[in-house]
Amino acid sequence: MHDPHARISILIAHHDAAVGGRLCSLLFAAGHTPQLVGTRVAALERARNINPDVMLVSLDVAGREDLAFCLAWRGDRQTHLTPLMLLSDQADRESRLRALEAGADDFLTIPIDRAELLARVRSLARIKRHVDEMDSASAIISTLAVMVETRDGHSEGHCHRMANYATALGRALGLGDSDLQALHRGGFLHDIGMLAIPDSLLRTPGPLQPEDYELIRSHTVIGDDLCANLRSLQAIRPIVRSHHERQDGSGYPDGLKGDEVPLLAQIIGICDAFDAITSKRAYHEQQPASIALTVLQRQVELGWRRPDLVVAFSDLVLEGRLGLPRGEAASAPVASSPSARTARRPISNRERLARPAAHQLDCER
Repeated sequence: MHDPHARISILIAHHDAAVGGRLCSLLFAAGHTPQLVGTRVAALERARNINPDVMLVSLDVAGREDLAFCLAWRGDRQTHLTPLMLLSDQADRESRLRALEAGADDFLTIPIDRAELLARVRSLARIKRHVDEMDSASAIISTLAVMVETRDGHSEGHCHRMANYATALGRALGLGDSDLQALHRGGFLHDIGMLAIPDSLLRTPGPLQPEDYELIRSHTVIGDDLCANLRSLQAIRPIVRSHHERQDGSGYPDGLKGDEVPLLAQIIGICDAFDAITSKRAYHEQQPASIALTVLQRQVELGWRRPDLVVAFSDLVLEGRLGLPRGEAASAPVASSPSARTARRPISNRERLARPAAHQLDCER
């Protein structure tokens, strides 16, 4: 619970030093910690250093500088989560609306009512502290997720590659910003449930015993449970839980089929398979991208993957858009005909036995 009388850090940018000084005195007398700067450039520089709870800035009469400042404030990774309040005694309704649309959070007219100013500052500070708490919780979980990749000693960089691969595929598919953000975060957190799996299993070379494999599989449900109570991670829960599901229903943990498998989870699953094959793991040696694409195509034939998603991902690899050497996967036999992109030919049991590569290089672990 937040203390309503907690000291609030407030940065003020005002072109009139006298008015700015009076604002500082008023806020200081109320028990807060104000700082005054004279320009917007100085405000950005100071904010990056002190991370204030609230920013107050005087509104330019013409409105042009304010729009640029609001956009710069929201575009800076160090200040974009800090509430921004504009102050003015002359701005018309249209100027205020433009500034609010550009990123300002609140607006206050001069002469300032003391009680109203303090109430609004407290309200914005509460929002900032809630955001900081959520950001800190997400950062802690992200750090734990990166720890997962170091436990078997072979998958360093996996989380970063997953985030990059998944967002690249999402862009290629024309997904929106919210989905791309979920893919990026899901790339880091998809295996967060592995924190509950013993190191001895993660480092086991070769096939696992059935009971051990079931324990490994539980990481999807455990990860979903870990994310359940964090509002900022709700968008990635389908990824965490379902990235090992398969189109034919043979995946886990819920045996989803076809379009029941969330699209973002399917994207992460393809990227996870590719990275597992092209990285050294306890249970297999590193393979070239051409082998990974061959396995993905065979998994399409087995009914595990959506053909159009595998083709789109393969195109990214073959065109060198994932940061891999352009020629590394040039020899991969990836389906590119219209029928291969839209249809799936049933595979007989004899063919399944005759094509073991998809099982030998299975990354579902």
